[in-house]
Amino acid sequence: MTGATRFRIDERILLLDLGFLHVTQRTVSSSDGETFERIVIEHPGAVAVVPLVDDDVVLLRQYRVAADDFILEIPAGKLDRTGEERTSAARRELAEETGYIAGDLTHLTDLWTALGFCDERISIYVARDVLPGPRHPVGPEEVSAEVVRLPISEALELVAAGEIADAKTVAGLLLATFDRAPT
Repeated sequence: MTGATRFRIDERILLLDLGFLHVTQRTVSSSDGETFERIVIEHPGAVAVVPLVDDDVVLLRQYRVAADDFILEIPAGKLDRTGEERTSAARRELAEETGYIAGDLTHLTDLWTALGFCDERISIYVARDVLPGPRHPVGPEEVSAEVVRLPISEALELVAAGEIADAKTVAGLLLATFDRAPT
């Protein structure tokens, strides 16, 4: 921790319940005697998977309403089943969205996605020994999504060119590449 100032959340008020999302107002006090309020969107968390097949990566080209565009990204989804472990959710999301089944699944990292206003934390995994299977998409965006398999080197070129700009995908691809490097 930098500096000597400490912070404590004194109060949390639910402003809006949107099902899996909650908008809250938090009253925070500092050890310096200052009190302030922040709005936080509470999220149940998410998982994402970098599925590797030989030297290829499996991605989705999926419509994302926040961007109003089709985005090339790694398979991902929120933790929306009570008691489901993150690794189980990662396997489920991969199969639902792409049809691929992960053999080996290795945790790469956990990332905060938008820490300035949201507490969402996403666990990113790399899947190896991946086998094709039937897709089980959920919702119109997943149903219309295109499964794209391309060399991971090409995916990294798309990252460098700014054509893949989704944060979890950029992080996942880079970390999966580091993870593949010989030790």
